Amino acid sequence: MRTGLGLRACKGGAVAVGLRIEKGEPRLLVSTFLKTHEDGNRLSLEPYRIAAEMAADEQGVTPEVAAAVAEGRRRQDALATEALRHLVEGLADMERERIAVALLVNRAGWITELLSYSLAFADHVPVAEALAIRDALRCAFGRCAIAAIELDEKSLPDTASARLCRSQAEIDGTLKALGAKAGKPWRKEQKLACLAAWVAAAGQG
Repeated sequence: MRTGLGLRACKGGAVAVGLRIEKGEPRLLVSTFLKTHEDGNRLSLEPYRIAAEMAADEQGVTPEVAAAVAEGRRRQDALATEALRHLVEGLADMERERIAVALLVNRAGWITELLSYSLAFADHVPVAEALAIRDALRCAFGRCAIAAIELDEKSLPDTASARLCRSQAEIDGTLKALGAKAGKPWRKEQKLACLAAWVAAAGQG
């Protein structure tokens, strides 16, 4: 049996879907949301939105703005690590089998300086927030000693078809069946995370 966990970052955390391949077919284990923020704490939820508000009031980036973002990111890293460790422990069986983890990424990965990017234009802020969650997850992988792979979201369907040796129609049918067992929500985000988990598990050998 091979186990996979797929993660898709979004505001406040990541959609997480775990499955196990048994006799060549995926069986859903969990569909949940991995939180990287504390309820009621905006700094851990949207540090770059807060930075944009502070910069607008203070006419630019100040040490206080940078410090606020750094603290928000610190909290996100810590919360992501705690949540990931708890989730992985719940997926592992008594023999502590290895779990293959996949993080979905996209072309926005070229952006490295998130603070200056997010302050350039208002519509950049949501992008920076999502990229920060990815970085928090990468930090969590390191702290939890998890070797994760990264899969391009746009090319994932083609990658999955090639690695799973199945047509798009077959994959879509399987995802639909898994969604019926998972219950709501089972939107695009959950389907992508599930497919990423399936590809990761299939690549364990």
